Amino acid sequence: LMRKFVSSLLTVLLLNGTGVAWGVERNGFDLSDTLVPVAEIQGGGPAKDGIPALDHPSFIAADGADFLAPDDRVLGLARHGIAKAYPIAILNWHEVVNDRFGNEPVVVTFCPLCGTGMAFLATVEGRALGFGVSGLLYNSDVLLYDRQTESLWSQLMTTAISGPLKGQRLTMAPVAHTTWADWRERHPATRVLSPDTGHRRDYGRDPYAGYVQSEQVMFPLRFENRRFHPKESVIGVELDGRFKAYPFAELERTATPFTDRIGERGVRVEYDAAHRTGRVLDATGREIPSVIGFWFAWHAFHPETEVYTAPKPSR
Repeated sequence: LMRKFVSSLLTVLLLNGTGVAWGVERNGFDLSDTLVPVAEIQGGGPAKDGIPALDHPSFIAADGADFLAPDDRVLGLARHGIAKAYPIAILNWHEVVNDRFGNEPVVVTFCPLCGTGMAFLATVEGRALGFGVSGLLYNSDVLLYDRQTESLWSQLMTTAISGPLKGQRLTMAPVAHTTWADWRERHPATRVLSPDTGHRRDYGRDPYAGYVQSEQVMFPLRFENRRFHPKESVIGVELDGRFKAYPFAELERTATPFTDRIGERGVRVEYDAAHRTGRVLDATGREIPSVIGFWFAWHAFHPETEVYTAPKPSR
């Protein structure tokens, strides 16, 4: 009780009437002016860079990726005629890969607690940025930081929430969250992130074993909704400021592909039950960047989201 009292007292002392903190610092980051309530920014456990980003990733040919089983999960990214696969077994331990596709800097990110894999163009205001893991979380989702300005970035908000770049947004790149077999079939010439990362990690061990099956969410959320299992996978998409979630449980009861609407825009939704993946296309057939992740995480950031419901079978 005393610990809770002291914590509450400190929060009151640190926050003024608008919820902005004076002189708050966590993991070496200045949180005195943030876009989100500072009291809701949590320490995840590791210190800044305690989870080491991969800054100089090496890649191997698909034929040499004998450490991957066909149903192992990967993030797949194809740009400028180059295809690369980033195994989740490696991303679980590093969360951030600073990479390049030709001359284009790209950052590939994965939050194990939210199940969200997202890739972004790593150029803001004409400057290429390199990213690290802050050790901080908001809505249980990883907060990245850029090494050039020490601004903190929310992965799922795609936005800098503090620092000199506060309010800037990263541009998402379409990324496939799928099985190794599926990605390799689509891109036979793909390169694969090598487990020879320069760090001593047991990439054959899942540090989050059992987490996906559990209903437990490890850190506080701004908004909660139990309409689905918290770890139900959804495809989350933003279009013209509107948000929509496509739960896998609903997609599995729907004949796909199918057409749908997000706001005033028509879209085409594709779902592959065998590989538990999917994507959303616009009316021209161009893929709209989306994210596959856990229901609790999508709803925590987008409580106003629309939710797709499978049509009832006709009698």
